[in-house]
Amino acid sequence: MKKENVSLNGITEGIIWKQLLMFFFPILLGTFFQQLYNTTDAVVVGNFVGKEALAAVGGSTGTLINLLVGFFVGLSSGATVIISQYYGGQFREGVQRSVHTAFALSIVGGGVIMILGLSFSEVALRAMGTPSDILDNSLTYIRVYFCGTIPSLIYNMGSGILRAIGDSKRPLYFLMASCLANIVLDLLFVVVFQMGILGVAIATVLSQVISAVLVILVLTRAEDSYRLEIREIRFNGTILKRIVTIGIPAGLQSVMYSVSNVLIQSSVNSFGTDTVAAWTAYGKIDGLFWMIMGAFGVSIMTFVGQNFGAQKYDRIRKSVRICLVMAFSIAIFMSVALYFGGQYVYMLFTNDTEVIKRGMEILQLLVPCYATYVCIEILSGAIRGTGDAVVPMLMTCVGVCVLRVVWIFSAVPVWHTIQTVVFSYPLTWSITSLLFVGYYLQGGWLRRRIRLMGYAPEERRKGRGRKEKS
Repeated sequence: MKKENVSLNGITEGIIWKQLLMFFFPILLGTFFQQLYNTTDAVVVGNFVGKEALAAVGGSTGTLINLLVGFFVGLSSGATVIISQYYGGQFREGVQRSVHTAFALSIVGGGVIMILGLSFSEVALRAMGTPSDILDNSLTYIRVYFCGTIPSLIYNMGSGILRAIGDSKRPLYFLMASCLANIVLDLLFVVVFQMGILGVAIATVLSQVISAVLVILVLTRAEDSYRLEIREIRFNGTILKRIVTIGIPAGLQSVMYSVSNVLIQSSVNSFGTDTVAAWTAYGKIDGLFWMIMGAFGVSIMTFVGQNFGAQKYDRIRKSVRICLVMAFSIAIFMSVALYFGGQYVYMLFTNDTEVIKRGMEILQLLVPCYATYVCIEILSGAIRGTGDAVVPMLMTCVGVCVLRVVWIFSAVPVWHTIQTVVFSYPLTWSITSLLFVGYYLQGGWLRRRIRLMGYAPEERRKGRGRKEKS
């Protein structure tokens, strides 16, 4: 109990840069280990099975998985925002109802995604023009992966709940354990039992089950308001409406990202297996940048959410400025490091010289532009932390997704090169960042959310009373 109060006071009262970093690093490491699920699969099959298998575990399969799972992860961010606001405002009953509604949503959502994934994955892979020499392996991997959707979403929701109340360490520990299991199982099933693609898919699902079990054990044993009671898992209409109101725009944004990436992947597929393998390997290298930016985005969203619930609005603005400085510094450092050292990282995935050559062409075009993405992640996370999700979704969908689709259909047929496809990323990042900077500096988003704050001050006073009595 004492530890949880310290975490809460740190977010709403402590030194901002220290608290951001204390919250950021466990999230970053946790995201790193989560990324290792597929990265480990790629390394193992790339070295022990072949480049066709490497292309099968990434490329089209990764894009389709992100399309469905990404929607739910975006939707679950609504629960994270609501819980962080209730917890920061000390509204105990709001936290309890939100936790059980969130778990009900993860179970139902996981079942729906599993059914959709199993039913339509073959049609989708064929529609994306997946090369025939990797289609069977891609189907095997993606179908087994979708069988493990429910535990995957349970872990994501449970870790989101813990982060919402200021605990970013235990989700990290869960992922470390499950990632270690994934590595061991990958090597066991592929190297020892020679199960190929099927082996890495089963290993990934089993490791996700481990992380789900661990997060459930922690939440069911908690002594604070976020304790999970299995028998109490059900939908609360009011809470579900608030979660959906915030989460659906984020989920739709993720879908739009994925749809645009489906089109990009389809364009990449047209260049053959070597380019698909190079794009897959680059995606794993590039994943480090997205992990860092994503960790900053989650950190600032939770930070803003709790301070918004506590009505500390000046602290919100200060935390955003500090977070931007941190994120820009890291983006610039990574651009330089990967630009000059990327070829050595590629060698972790493959020794094929043609794949490495094509991969470096992609890398050296994209990594110098990392800084153009920073404002999208940080400012959208801050704005969502107050519950404003619709406008960030619209700006991202128009600035990134729609423009990217227009580019693919208009420019790529004229200049049919991988460089033309890849250029869609820095082009859309730059335009969308300018939209976010203008919206954030205008300031109306925060004033509007303060006026629309549905639970202050009456629920906050009730919450404090309940907490003091308990």
